[in-house]
Amino acid sequence: MLGKKKEILPEDEVHLKPILGVKPGVYLSVLYMFIFLTICFCALVWPGLAKPGTVFALESEPAGAAVRVDDVYMGTTPCDVFIPQGAHQLVLTLPGFAPQERSIMVERRVFASVFFPHKERVVETLTETADTAALLQGVSEYAAWSFTGEPTTIYQIPRSLSEGVYRSGPIAATPRGYEAIDDLLRGAARFTTTRAAARDLIRAKALADNAGLASSPLSLLSSIEDALAYLSETPGSAAWLAALLPKEASEAISSSSWYAKLSQDQPVSRFPAGFGETFIIEAMPFRELTGATLAQGEAFPHEIEINGFLIAVNEVSREAWDTFLAAAPRWRSDNLTALKTQGLVSEDYLLSLNAESSTIPSVSWHAANAFCAWLTTLLPPALNGYEVRLPTEAEWEYAAKMAEQNHGVLQDMNGGLWEWCADPYTPLNFLPAKPGIIEAIASPERAVRGGSWANQPNTFDVETRGSLPSEFCSPFVSFRPVIAIKGE
Repeated sequence: MLGKKKEILPEDEVHLKPILGVKPGVYLSVLYMFIFLTICFCALVWPGLAKPGTVFALESEPAGAAVRVDDVYMGTTPCDVFIPQGAHQLVLTLPGFAPQERSIMVERRVFASVFFPHKERVVETLTETADTAALLQGVSEYAAWSFTGEPTTIYQIPRSLSEGVYRSGPIAATPRGYEAIDDLLRGAARFTTTRAAARDLIRAKALADNAGLASSPLSLLSSIEDALAYLSETPGSAAWLAALLPKEASEAISSSSWYAKLSQDQPVSRFPAGFGETFIIEAMPFRELTGATLAQGEAFPHEIEINGFLIAVNEVSREAWDTFLAAAPRWRSDNLTALKTQGLVSEDYLLSLNAESSTIPSVSWHAANAFCAWLTTLLPPALNGYEVRLPTEAEWEYAAKMAEQNHGVLQDMNGGLWEWCADPYTPLNFLPAKPGIIEAIASPERAVRGGSWANQPNTFDVETRGSLPSEFCSPFVSFRPVIAIKGE
């Protein structure tokens, strides 16, 4: 009933008995003490005995260096890394910088190592292996990402260019270093085809103007002035911005007086009257073209001065290719596995070649260059100081436009097969950059020109550009060599 205590029955009581004459109160106290000490030992002592070592707080300048302990990757700086007790080799590496190595003797803390681990802070300053090595690595990655298109919510692209400038920032404080960085940024601009890439380029420029540090008001003003000067001196930048910016901003650019002025002041190609002499090299006819000025580009052409050269009348013939293979058996199709392993060809190398083929399809850019190097050794004494190579895009376009005016002189320049060019492919080739910088950036693809019979009619002309990885082999791609003065 309410208010009435429950009655404890005798059978509900528990009575502990002595053990070996030890009373319950004594051995229970000992047991509880043992459990308590065991818990303390497991929590405070055992971790330090079972896993002795030190936690290292690793930092580097610049940040982002890979940390390896005894050649095992452990993370990137800044990071905390546990290293076991004993002697170890610690290495920090970053592209473009000399590896930073040190031998360390790791101590331990036994008591309370879980809660208060033995900890040491290590800060390393990395040294660049070359003035712009780190930035060049970043620019090359930036160029490769330009072929993936605008990022979406599904995937994002790294800020490779601005991170490269950050790593190379200290050298921007010197005039020579700043000029080298500026040259690379101008080369990188040729790959700025997305808004994400444009943001990375702007951030990189701002970092460069403040020696790799966050922008100050003065350096930011300098960056803006440089950007405006660059746009004003580069006619193609109007079309570039109009294609890159959001719709409203693009319409504002397209309707501006600046855009209209650039549309009116376009350069004009200046070509000679026709082709020069014909030369026969290993049964291959070449026609001579004298120097010219080419207005290259679509929306806003830019002038390119072209020196004289000779160009093959036809794409490389089956007969010439067979002669090459006899002299260079390394490039035969039965050596496909080795060539693929070296990254020189793809699976389709010479796959479409048959007895009826009059030209050589399914050759890689590397194979085409090997043919040119072989043919150079066979040039007559009259062409001493010349070399055989693939045409630049400008040379190819010049020859194709001359062929349109002089029908029958060059065969299949437009609609035969796509033809390899020497140039690394840059999406925005109208933006100025030094030739050596363009090669150093190492675009992941090479230019092809001319279209092929497999393309839909009226979908290409002599100005249409394409690109492929240099090892790629396609039944719709061949090549046409030129002979030019060495080094030009």
